[in-house]
Parts: sequence; structure tokens; C-alpha cells
Amino acid sequence: MVTPTHALHVALLVSDLAQAEWFYGEVLGLTPAPRPLSFPGQWYQLGTFQLHLMVAAQWQAPRPRPDKWGRNPHLALGVVNLEAMQARLEAAGCPVQRSASGRAALFTQDPDGNLIELTAIPDTL
Repeated sequence: MVTPTHALHVALLVSDLAQAEWFYGEVLGLTPAPRPLSFPGQWYQLGTFQLHLMVAAQWQAPRPRPDKWGRNPHLALGVVNLEAMQARLEAAGCPVQRSASGRAALFTQDPDGNLIELTAIPDTL
């Protein structure tokens, strides 16, 4: 087979690794993954998929559509309890925008403005 068969990882740029680790590790609750590289960053494991954070000084994510976050580049993750995740985000002071489509989804952003979509999924997946 010559076509791709799996998504392996996505890499996001962050300017402050400690703040990014707080957001992805503490607020979202992602599990750190082994990282055999020497340049600054952090990896997280989500099932068979990984999120790679790489440090880039002065990074700020672009936002061509500030009114509708879902129409900007974003990473989408599934959560079993969307309301509990929204409460956790709000308690941590993270901005939240519900999906304009009416779906059971919301958007938030990391400290560098990278947008994250969180969509309700059944716990049977």
C-alpha cells in the first residue's frame, strides 16, 4: 500500500515550555511520552498518536478568524466528558469558545494561542 495509513503525531510550536507543559500536562491531563531528542520540547502520548511541542522563541499562533476559532488551524481531541473539561479549563483561567455549529464541541487555546478543539466522544472508543 502506498497511501498513508495512520496519523503518527502533530508538532506545535510553543514559546514557553513550562507554560505549555502546565497547559497540556496539568490542564488537559495528557501523558508525557519518551523524547529522545536534545532540542527543547515535550512529547505527549494519546493512544497511538503523539503531540510534539517544540520551542520557538517569540511564537504566537496565527488567528486569521478571531471570531470563529474553529475556522483557524487547530488540533482536535476527543473527550468523554465535555462539560467536566470545560469546567477544568475555566477553573484554570483558559479561554473557551463553544462550537458555533451546535456540535458537542468547544475550543480553547494554549498559552501561545494554539487552538485546541475538544469534542465529546462516547467512552466506548
